[in-house]
Amino acid sequence: MGKKLSPEQNDLYKRVDEVLHYLWDPIGVSGVPEARDEYHSYLPVVFSMLIRDCPKNEISEYLVNIEVDSMGLPKNKINADSIADLLIQWKAKIFE
Repeated sequence: MGKKLSPEQNDLYKRVDEVLHYLWDPIGVSGVPEARDEYHSYLPVVFSMLIRDCPKNEISEYLVNIEVDSMGLPKNKINADSIADLLIQWKAKIFE
């Protein structure tokens, strides 16, 4: 990441990691311990989007693009919207 994160940012980073792995999980690997880092390459971008206060639709669109373009999966906008909402709620809770 380059620079040291504040305690709140560090907490948010961990929450984003957990949400992506256990809840977003488009390829269904959340129950496989060896795949715990499967979505780590997307983590910095999603975290950055939250820190920059990107709107829900941008975060959701990013997740959908990963599913479709990178993973070859069908579009799941409803799930991506739900995950984006949850991430924004986590940010609000952590930084309140």
